Amino acid sequence: MKLWGGRFREEMSEEVEEFTSSLAYDARLYKQDIAGSIAHARMLGHTGIIGDSEAELLVAGLQQVLAEIATEGIRPGTGAEDIHMYVEARLTELIGPVGKKLHTGRSRNDQVALDERLYLKEVIPQLVNDLEKLQLALLEQAERHRETPLPGYTHMQHAQPVLLAHHLLAYIEMFKRDAERLCDSLKRVDVMPLGSGALAGTTFPIDREFVAHELEFAAISANSMDSVSDRDYLVELLSGLSLIMVHLSRLSEEMVLWSSPEFGFAEIGDAFATGSSIMPQKKNPDVAELVRGRSGRVFGHLMSILTVLKGLPMTYNRDLQEDKEGLFDALDTVSASLKIYASMIRATEFKPDKMSDALKIDFSDATDVADYLVRRGMSFREAHEAVGNMVRYCLDEHKVLSSLRLEELQRFSDLFDDTIYDALGIMNIIDARRHPGGTARDSVTKALKQASERLRQ
Repeated sequence: MKLWGGRFREEMSEEVEEFTSSLAYDARLYKQDIAGSIAHARMLGHTGIIGDSEAELLVAGLQQVLAEIATEGIRPGTGAEDIHMYVEARLTELIGPVGKKLHTGRSRNDQVALDERLYLKEVIPQLVNDLEKLQLALLEQAERHRETPLPGYTHMQHAQPVLLAHHLLAYIEMFKRDAERLCDSLKRVDVMPLGSGALAGTTFPIDREFVAHELEFAAISANSMDSVSDRDYLVELLSGLSLIMVHLSRLSEEMVLWSSPEFGFAEIGDAFATGSSIMPQKKNPDVAELVRGRSGRVFGHLMSILTVLKGLPMTYNRDLQEDKEGLFDALDTVSASLKIYASMIRATEFKPDKMSDALKIDFSDATDVADYLVRRGMSFREAHEAVGNMVRYCLDEHKVLSSLRLEELQRFSDLFDDTIYDALGIMNIIDARRHPGGTARDSVTKALKQASERLRQ
């Protein structure tokens, strides 16, 4: 019979036992489950709910179970339906009837909420560290290419020239926000639910502040019903993880494009690419493609927990067992993606010559020509039309704007003189945008310094 089986005349069928068991995946929480149980046992002794010697025996037994699982793993064939029941049953086997007192004043409902929160208090800082390592890899490449120009794109068309460092700093900003979101979500995670019982609290004189101090929680939950049914922190975290994968997927898309012969802007290191089983010449950006593809898995886990929660009445319902598999997979996927991306970025060779060549055959200086006319008194809309006519002329004549002679330029406006050539030139165009957040070399140098100081503390 199960530990809860007193009310039942029959044992659970093997079919139901297999269907309802979560031990295969919530065993991951064994350290947190035992840490929470040790704190709870000490509280029971501290408050006199059980004797001091009994509390000490419980703690010693739990430490023995912890060491056993760490070295031998979960024992097969126990019939335990989850990690909570496994630990309690194994504890009772080791220390005898006193083990049955461990569950005094708590429920699996508040116990699992505690385990998840303890787990995330460990994992979230590790993810922030993974994000910072990827930012550092991007920063190293950006510092190396602080004077490398390339086309900036809108609508996947050449728009205006930018520095490669500026482009990479954009991703550093994205991942910086991701880290900030994770740190902010930790505030909602860092709330201790134990003591809420099944839903209404407990009649025993427990000391929740004692347990919170033992487990280093910043606060205790304010409402027992909310405590056992709240999974908002998982939705928030999975939302943050989904945004990380959005940003990784966007970066992956560019890595795939840039490593193609049509672009040729980058070459991914051989160690991070694969070949074809039939085409000998192929070098495939599989890491980037897999990360791009795995974003869908993480998005799906967010949708899954939202769907689980949307129709639940108060308070705990067994549907909430479905919160863990997706969470663990999302955490594993994001962590693995961040780690391999940091290594791949360091092993990528960017191609300044190819990037510069792409700028020689486009019209990404058109806006600067229009700005030149505006500074000489023409309205922007008139300047826009004039430069548009110039671009059409260039297309017909197979020229680019910077190649036009002064007499050609003056066909479109008599405001042009020799100073127009000082406004043209890729680095002149780039350096003209020297405001904070712009792509000018001075602005980018300051941004690189700020990012370096933040990441290399």
